[in-house]
Amino acid sequence: MSKVRVHRSPRVLITGIGSLEALGGEAVKLGASKACLVTDAGIAQSGLSEAAERELADHGIAVDVYDRGMPVPTLEAVADCVAHIEAGGHDLIVAFGGASSSEISKLASVLVGSGTTPLDIAGLDKAPRKRVPLIAVPTTAGTGDEVTAIGEFTAPDEPRRRAVISDHLIPTVAIIDPVLTISCPPGITAAAGMDAFAHNVEAFISVHATLHTDSLTRQGVELIAKSLRTAVFDGEDIEARDNMAIGSVLGGIGYGNAGLGAVHALSYPITARHHVPHGIANALIMPWALEKVMLAGLDYFGQLGVAMGQPMAGLSQREQAQQTVLTMRHLIRDLELPEYLSDVGVPATGVEQLADDAMQHTRLLANAPRRLSRDDIVGIYLRAAVRPE
Repeated sequence: MSKVRVHRSPRVLITGIGSLEALGGEAVKLGASKACLVTDAGIAQSGLSEAAERELADHGIAVDVYDRGMPVPTLEAVADCVAHIEAGGHDLIVAFGGASSSEISKLASVLVGSGTTPLDIAGLDKAPRKRVPLIAVPTTAGTGDEVTAIGEFTAPDEPRRRAVISDHLIPTVAIIDPVLTISCPPGITAAAGMDAFAHNVEAFISVHATLHTDSLTRQGVELIAKSLRTAVFDGEDIEARDNMAIGSVLGGIGYGNAGLGAVHALSYPITARHHVPHGIANALIMPWALEKVMLAGLDYFGQLGVAMGQPMAGLSQREQAQQTVLTMRHLIRDLELPEYLSDVGVPATGVEQLADDAMQHTRLLANAPRRLSRDDIVGIYLRAAVRPE
């Protein structure tokens, strides 16, 4: 059945080895004279951002480094970044890093000069227009934030993330250079990679998937499945790093249009309540959640298995779906990531609270091919709770 399809992505998307060299030229095209490079303290201290600073300076653009980014910005952090940009008179924001840079930059790009806070614009299509152009340059292959219309933040006394969703948040330009990910250590590469993998998988099986996102996310699954192990255990393999960078971008475009589902709805509370890194929380919950929803989309799960390189000839649709989930488990195990909540210190006694929190993510749960009740969610958490003896 034909339906209206809307596809959202940055106006300019530049990918490939050495693509950081395009940063200065793109900034000039945007008419920039003074850029605020938003990053986190770790990246600033490592010197990784110096190449971006030089690229801007070589094109006559003054650069001011703001290094107080955080993985999921608080209201206070967003306000601090906005005040810094307003006081500095910056006419360009460059988000350089992972989620810690992109989330706060995307929110700041629409809040500068508006007199509003993320709470005022939380939800769908409430954000004012972008007041400062934004160029996103990721240094990890995972979040896909550089191509999405979503900016998340946390508010005081609220365990769950809040989100601003608006086309105005999409970066004006995204530059994806895999060279910048080479210094990413194995553990972070694995966790970020599983986040990117989850983005592609969930967007592919989403009830809001389209012919546009299907081809992108299927390829994203293929690239990540064949490259993530190498990127983790041989981090200087540039081909693997390039595949992971593209896989992350494809996942970002995919979920930015088709949405995420049950895996993220159930992983967010694990991170919020127990401070488990987001990518690891995804890996912990993914096989169990997908095993529950697969019956509503057996054909799609079979296609995912094929994309992961699994031979499916002679298997029924159900057997193909089961093989796909098993293959995902093998990937997680090969990466030496935690497989059970008990592995990261999350007690089984906390399952009921996690389920209550997950039920609040109605937008995500509505994207899953199978509607999950609270009892279903409790059951998923229980299966993931304790490693069998």
